[in-house]
Amino acid sequence: MTPMFRTLLAVLLLSGIAIAQAQPAHPANSTAKPAPASPAAEVTTVLPTEDTVNSFLFQMFGYDSTVTWKVTEIRPSEVPGLAQVLVVITNPQGSNPNRLLVSADGKRAITGDILPFGAKPFDAARAKLEKDVNGPAKGPAKAPVTIVEFSDMQCPHCQKAAPAIEQLLAQVPEAHFIFQNFPLPAHNWAEKASGYVDCVGRASNDAVWKFIQKTFDDQTNITEANVDEKLKAIATASGVNADEIAACAVKPDTKARVDASVALGKSVGVTGTPTLFINGRNVPGGAPVEHLKKIVDFQASQEKGDK
Repeated sequence: MTPMFRTLLAVLLLSGIAIAQAQPAHPANSTAKPAPASPAAEVTTVLPTEDTVNSFLFQMFGYDSTVTWKVTEIRPSEVPGLAQVLVVITNPQGSNPNRLLVSADGKRAITGDILPFGAKPFDAARAKLEKDVNGPAKGPAKAPVTIVEFSDMQCPHCQKAAPAIEQLLAQVPEAHFIFQNFPLPAHNWAEKASGYVDCVGRASNDAVWKFIQKTFDDQTNITEANVDEKLKAIATASGVNADEIAACAVKPDTKARVDASVALGKSVGVTGTPTLFINGRNVPGGAPVEHLKKIVDFQASQEKGDK
C-alpha cells in the first residue's frame, strides 16, 4: 500500500467510512461451543458507478491540485458482497495502483489487500497459476519452487525490480521462473510491448530474456509514437526477425494471449506490477533480494516437508 493510501486509510478510519466489524473472540479457556453454522445465503455484489468513485476521490484528494487519479476497473472482488475498485493515484512522486473494497450498500470502503486464509493459504493460487500460465519460462520444469512474475514493460517499478529478480534467480538456479504480461491501462505503449514479448518468447526462449532486459534498459526512450521502431530494433538486437515479430504482435491470437495473462493475474489478486508469486504466495516484486530468497527457501522447505 502506498503512503498516500495509508494516509487515506487513516482518514477513512477516523471519518467512519472504513469500519471493520469483528466478532468477540472466545477466551482461550472458554468452554462455550460455537453455534451451528447456518447455510450460507447468496450475497449480492452491488458495483458503484465510476461517477460515484470519482466523486469520492474528489472529496478525499480535491484539496491537492498535484494529485490526480484514474479509475481503471470496477468489478466484484474475491469476497462475496464487496466490490473491487482499482484506481491509479498520481502525485509528484509517481503513479501507483491502489484498491478499494466497497460494501454492497455503497456506504463503506476499505483499502488494502485481500489475503488468502487457511492451513494452506497459497495452494489455490498456485494451482491456478500452474494450470494457466502462458509466458516464457526458464529453469527446470520440475522444480520445488515456481516463481511467476506479472510485469509491465513500461512500468518503472518493474524496471527497477528486474536486477533483484535476476540476482534471486542466480542464487536459486533450481527454481522455475515464468514471466507473465500484465500491461497496465494507464501506460500508453505497454500493451503493444506485451505483444512483442509474447511473440519473441514463442519465437526464441533465449531471445525473449534479452528482449525484456533491453526494453527495460531503453524504457525511458520509448514513447507511444516511436514504440514500434524501438521494439523492432530491440527485437533485432535480441536475435529474432523484427518484421515477423511486429506482424505477430498485432495478431488477434496474440492479443488473446495477453488478455488471458491479464485475466489470470486478476484472478489471483494482481492489482499492480511487478507482482511475484512464489509457489502461489503473493510477494511484492520490489522486495529486496534477501527477503525474496528467504521466502524461496521457506517454500522449498515446505515442499520437502510435504513429501
